[in-house]
Amino acid sequence: QVQLVESGGGSVQAGGSLRLSCAASDLSISRNCVGWFRQAPGKEREAVARIYTGGIDYGNSVKGRFTISQDNAKNTVYLIMNSLKPEDTAMYYCAARWGACTWVFDEDGFPFWGQGTQVTVSS
Repeated sequence: QVQLVESGGGSVQAGGSLRLSCAASDLSISRNCVGWFRQAPGKEREAVARIYTGGIDYGNSVKGRFTISQDNAKNTVYLIMNSLKPEDTAMYYCAARWGACTWVFDEDGFPFWGQGTQVTVSS
């Protein structure tokens, strides 16, 4: 059974940085699409970043500030978040699917989800 476990969330001040981790079990991140999403209270889930065999996509709101990467030996995907803003405050989720990423980058393309890790950015 595929499991995704996020970690690394926390509270930071605006301008700060955090690194989120997504450790996968029973799914190899080197051969399957893995993504990060976020959801703030009262808002829809938003696509943040995804990675598949080195190909990367970012959501418009995080381009230039966030970086997604992977460590195949650890079977872990990271989300490095720099220049954090209060509007980045949300629950961040890791998601995965078998094989390549879908054409559209949205939550419908991911059947496997982690429990989430909270990120809070104060002004």
